[in-house]
Amino acid sequence: MATLEGTIAALSGVRKGLAKVSVILVATYFLIQGFNHLLGPADYRAFPVIGSRVFVWVIAQWHLMFAAFVLGVPIFVIITETIGVVKKSRRFDDLAKEFTRLLAVSYTLTAVLGGVLLVALFALYPRLVAHLMTVFEPTWFFYVAMILLEVFFAYLYWYSWEALRERKGWHLFIGFMVNVVGIVILFVTSSWVGYTMTPGGVEGRDLGITVLDRWNAWTSFAVIPLFIHRFIANICFGGAVVGAYAAFRFLCAETDEERAQFDWMGYIGSFIAVAAFIPLPFAGYYFGTEIYAYSQQMGVSMMGGSFAQLWIIQAILIGSLFLGFNLYLWLAMGRIPGAERYRFSQAIVLTVIATGFAIWATPHSILATVSEMREMGGAHHPRLGVLGVMSAKNTAVNMMILFTFLNFMLYRRGNKEAVVPWAKIGKAVQALLLLGTSGIVIGYGVYGYFVPAAIRIEFSVYQVLAVLSFIVIFLVLEVPIYKGARSLGEIQWGKMPPRSQYVLFFLAVTFTWLMGLMGYIRSGIRQYWHVYGVMRDQSPEAFIPTHGSATMTVSLIVLAFFLMIAAVFGLALRSERKEKAV
Repeated sequence: MATLEGTIAALSGVRKGLAKVSVILVATYFLIQGFNHLLGPADYRAFPVIGSRVFVWVIAQWHLMFAAFVLGVPIFVIITETIGVVKKSRRFDDLAKEFTRLLAVSYTLTAVLGGVLLVALFALYPRLVAHLMTVFEPTWFFYVAMILLEVFFAYLYWYSWEALRERKGWHLFIGFMVNVVGIVILFVTSSWVGYTMTPGGVEGRDLGITVLDRWNAWTSFAVIPLFIHRFIANICFGGAVVGAYAAFRFLCAETDEERAQFDWMGYIGSFIAVAAFIPLPFAGYYFGTEIYAYSQQMGVSMMGGSFAQLWIIQAILIGSLFLGFNLYLWLAMGRIPGAERYRFSQAIVLTVIATGFAIWATPHSILATVSEMREMGGAHHPRLGVLGVMSAKNTAVNMMILFTFLNFMLYRRGNKEAVVPWAKIGKAVQALLLLGTSGIVIGYGVYGYFVPAAIRIEFSVYQVLAVLSFIVIFLVLEVPIYKGARSLGEIQWGKMPPRSQYVLFFLAVTFTWLMGLMGYIRSGIRQYWHVYGVMRDQSPEAFIPTHGSATMTVSLIVLAFFLMIAAVFGLALRSERKEKAV
């Protein structure tokens, strides 16, 4: 009887979810048709006060942030639930359910913002939308079908949690389908965006464009690297926001049991975010390589032209993320018995991270007055200028990744003492591997100053391979070294100072700001083109905003996003209290 009631409740929840999204889709369609009928034909239309571009920019960024959240969170939800099934742990299952609680309202907000974005594009940029419809028309219907299918599986996944608690195989299958459909949606939208940056399959320009090969247009140069970059970034973003939610619940907790639960949740969320963050720069390099391969002019504009100074801001944000996560690990070691023996490493890791941060944030060309340039002898600082090139920056980021990984592994070892006879030898091998990998990364970085640019670019690949190889070999040794390890005490979950939770807030806000900045750069490098080299932006707003204007817009977007996320957190808390009251 209970199973029947649970099934009825699950189907009722699915019906409500589908009804919400269907209403939004239908309303979007009729609004588009109404605007087109009332406003009449036009190439562009102006949005009052802030302008069309800023309005579309803000709505698009909010939609992408929520879309990233609802695509990223289910990935580690299904991983967490699977771990719970394998380990037969109710704790992991409850954690996965707590993650999922955040999705119900988020799906609705994502759909609403997506509908507003579509209406805005059709109303304000009809010429561009008409062209994209010509190229991608079959994918629009597929996209809507996938949205409805994802909503169906997502709401079924949430509302069937209790009904299928004894049939976890079916519940895991539903969660798996949520992720499959979400990944398909991500690929479709990456195809749209990739086409605007690296178009293919068309000939002609502006009003005389002819579509020759739709498949070539859908699978342009940028699609795969953009998809990979967005996929990894979505996981990072989802983990960071979930970590912030856990911090919010930790600070609001009234009992030690609640603090322990949400301390653990914050650790899992931040771990997933940083685990995905480590390969993210490499995915960014791959994306940048494809941009250069398609158009060197676009690549130079991105890295060395009008957007160059924004990469300094990006470096500061990424360096702040590394510092923030390492600070969280050091604070977290305070709740682990035996972890105090690794305090000596903090100075070493901090030195590497801070040095790498400083190098990565050093600009190649300094913004200076004529008199300052005259004193320096040019736009490059006579001593620090050498740190502004990619040899130094690639070396810095690889060393930061290397030592952040090391710090995390020391954290994992905190309350464990290896008992296998060859433990000292294994640890010595790991230490030698760390020194050797550091030598390879730094060696290639220094040697890069003495070879042509083409060879120097290849060196960055060797540095990445060295770091990734070290991580794999280190983990292969780590598992048998600590097999059957003696415990020095249980982790005291919840015994964290409040400032540790503010670090989680800092990580979430910083990553969101970084996401907004990189979204602007990715779109801005098209400059005055809607579709690069194919359709020119002929509106009055076809210019690149100043860096001050762009960063202020991104900051306001992030602020408003977190106000909306705060509402999601509040509704999730209310939902939990109602569930407990029943």
